[in-house]
Amino acid sequence: MTAGATKRLLTVPPGATPAPDRVQIRRRISPEAGRALEILGHAIEYLADEYVHRGGGSLSAQDPEIEAMQLLMALNRKIYLECPAAPALVERLRQIWRLRLPGGAPTACAPGAKR
Repeated sequence: MTAGATKRLLTVPPGATPAPDRVQIRRRISPEAGRALEILGHAIEYLADEYVHRGGGSLSAQDPEIEAMQLLMALNRKIYLECPAAPALVERLRQIWRLRLPGGAPTACAPGAKR
């Protein structure tokens, strides 16, 4: 921070509950879905840039440019969320571990294993 700058803290208003932390889920995106997401992203960025450079006015839900951006963003989310979820690293490691141990034989690391 620069000299004289104040530190701002985000606080939750009294009576409100903070939003829960979002769990990050990785997705397996097909080449077709990836291309669609790329095109939509460029279109959203273009509209946002044009809106800002034009002066934008007030951010109103009834503004046709804002509605267009919201429509493209909703389509972007829909395409992304339709892509199948990829298992987390922990799940992939568990699958590998199960495949390497026939019959799920206990190991020195497994709970209840004799040492």
